[in-house]
Amino acid sequence: MNEIVGSHDILLVTLDTLRFDVAAELAAAGRIPNLARHLPGGRWERRHAPGSFTYASHQAIFAGFLPTPAAPGPHPRLFAARFAGSETTAGRTFVYDTPDLVSGLAGEGYRTVCVGGVGFFNKQGPLGSVLPGMFQESHWEPEFGVASPTSFEAQVTRAEHVVRELPREQRLFLFVNVAALHQPNWFHRPGATRDDGDTRATHAAALEYVNRHIGRLFAAASSRRRCFAVVCSDHGTAYGDDGYTGHRIGHESVWTVPYAHFFLDHTAEAAR
Repeated sequence: MNEIVGSHDILLVTLDTLRFDVAAELAAAGRIPNLARHLPGGRWERRHAPGSFTYASHQAIFAGFLPTPAAPGPHPRLFAARFAGSETTAGRTFVYDTPDLVSGLAGEGYRTVCVGGVGFFNKQGPLGSVLPGMFQESHWEPEFGVASPTSFEAQVTRAEHVVRELPREQRLFLFVNVAALHQPNWFHRPGATRDDGDTRATHAAALEYVNRHIGRLFAAASSRRRCFAVVCSDHGTAYGDDGYTGHRIGHESVWTVPYAHFFLDHTAEAAR
């Protein structure tokens, strides 16, 4: 990461509430090709979320604690604040002397930009201002939120505008919190109605919707130079699993999340 920071733009995408099992099934079935072609081996990595709901998980992620590989560790981290005794800070970890990754990258000359999605990024009150307040520039509007059937398209359009407005020499750390997977998501499945409610199937349909538009985001993020991308879920959610519904609970469907990191090549991606 010490060779990447300073030379690459960086994209972090959290697919808010995405379950690992649904993500893995869709990748294996060829239903999310625009995402799957970037996944190492065409598969998501199985990881454990650092929190069981959006606020807790993003506080951890922004502190450098990305989802942890679901296997015995220790697992060296990509990013870490300087902290005496850390067992997951290795020689190849990008270490910063600030409280969080966002300000750490800002200290390296990055423009830090947040395109929010769920309510913890809406800036409509003190709590909804904490996470976006970490960034030099943050964006949220109702069209980006959970109730919008076209939320991700609107978010990508804003991200494209952000990239276009930046001087070419300016390094960028772009964070996008994708709200489409979060409830309500029933409207992403053709023929579904509000009375049908959210289900595992509508959750899957929401991921297919994101897949249809994510190529635009990848193209924008890599339009100026090579980009290092992290795409993951912050936590999953339960749809009746063992009687549970929702998240902020200690259940396998919540703690187990999909994760991938990869490079977006400047020439190939910008031409798409």
